[in-house]
Amino acid sequence: MNENIERLTNSTLEKIKEIVNADTIIGKSITTQDGTVIIPVSKVSYGFASGGSDFCSGKSDAKDMFGGGNGAGVSIVPVAFLVVSGEDVKLLQVESFSSSIDRIIAMAPEIVDKIGSAIKKRKKSFDSKSSEN
Repeated sequence: MNENIERLTNSTLEKIKEIVNADTIIGKSITTQDGTVIIPVSKVSYGFASGGSDFCSGKSDAKDMFGGGNGAGVSIVPVAFLVVSGEDVKLLQVESFSSSIDRIIAMAPEIVDKIGSAIKKRKKSFDSKSSEN
């Protein structure tokens, strides 16, 4: 019986491996005519169950006693796109935000970029005023 369950399990797991790989989660990049690169990002969930039992019957041989089965389910859901345009990198979410915290986390890189730009502008302005004096 152990060999039968192992064979069933291995067969199903091999099929799951064929479906779910790194290219499924981080998809193949797409380059547009203007040079922008778009990379799809997906969420993958899967479940697996397997089981078996021996059935005893007065007419069957011990080697013929086995009943088993297994099953698996895979869900692949696109969640975002990573967009690289020149030196800009943005993450565009597909799903809407479920809370304010999610929205703040998604905006964090953009806020950091804006603060960095403001600091650079201020520093340039300060440097140019210092060199004039």
